[in-house]
Amino acid sequence: MSEITTQNAVDGKLGLGDLRMDPAVLEYQAAVAEEGGNPQLAENFRRAAELATIDDDTVMALYEALRPHRSTAAELDELHSSLIARGAPRCAALVEQAAAVYARRGLLR
Repeated sequence: MSEITTQNAVDGKLGLGDLRMDPAVLEYQAAVAEEGGNPQLAENFRRAAELATIDDDTVMALYEALRPHRSTAAELDELHSSLIARGAPRCAALVEQAAAVYARRGLLR
């Protein structure tokens, strides 16, 4: 933790891995949010905890795939399955919900 300084950031000595959130910390934040009466925020923290275990390129591909008109129903179904396989069921459920909404609103590619 002592290596995370502004100077090290300016000097390019820090990478994304140095700043990555720990899934356990995100789970703790989810519990606090839930206890505070904010279940939506708690769910966001829990999805973030799942994403924290996935490599950056895959996370960026996930964001790109979820943009309107970027994916077919089959591609979103494949993404859903891959998230399940990676141990990210909450993120997979979000993709499944998005696919249904995109189909209903004509937002699939």
